[in-house]
Amino acid sequence: MTDQLSKSASQADVAAFLEKVSRLATSPNTADGRLIFAMDATMSRQPTWDQALGIQGQMFVEAKKVGGLQVQLLYFRGFNECRASKWVADPEALGRLMSGVTCQGGNTQISRVLSHVKNEAAKAKVNAVIYVGDAQEEKIDALCQSAGELGLLGTPLFMFQEGDDGAASSGFKELARLTRGAYFKLNANSPNVLAELLRAVAAYASGGRKALADRAQQGGAARLLLDQMSS
Repeated sequence: MTDQLSKSASQADVAAFLEKVSRLATSPNTADGRLIFAMDATMSRQPTWDQALGIQGQMFVEAKKVGGLQVQLLYFRGFNECRASKWVADPEALGRLMSGVTCQGGNTQISRVLSHVKNEAAKAKVNAVIYVGDAQEEKIDALCQSAGELGLLGTPLFMFQEGDDGAASSGFKELARLTRGAYFKLNANSPNVLAELLRAVAAYASGGRKALADRAQQGGAARLLLDQMSS
């Protein structure tokens, strides 16, 4: 798997991302881990949408194996539509929710995503936010203000970028930095990288170090993550 990862992204990029992911610390064997999975569902993502749904669904299947992770799906699309699901622990239920979402034309609504996350974090701890998108059309200063507030709440943003939009690249990096999260750029060869990283995140967020160590026996991203945590 390590060879496969290096084909899709540099080893340094993967290692750096996994080092940041290690901050997703939650106590093992608890049901308190909460993760928000936010998706840009605007029309520009249509070409990779079906593939992305399948990959993202794998993360929640992994979470069920170790237990203890509540996930909320959040997406935006169309004209001023931004919706959040209920919190669920069953990956099959979340998969059904995800499969019902289709892409619609519209502008990005990252500000609404950050506002929603802040409201949820005020109610109960949100251990991490994973965001997948390909554009950032809003003013970065306002987004950074919201991200800084999330950083104070201890909620890291893990930003995955599709495509080559320069504004998204610089903006996503800054949002991740302000929340002590991480940024990772996907490319045409990234599906396996993304799937493995998301499964590793889910295993660690829901089951702690032991769950990650069990998965690390298979090698790949989980092994790299465990090595980072042990160094």
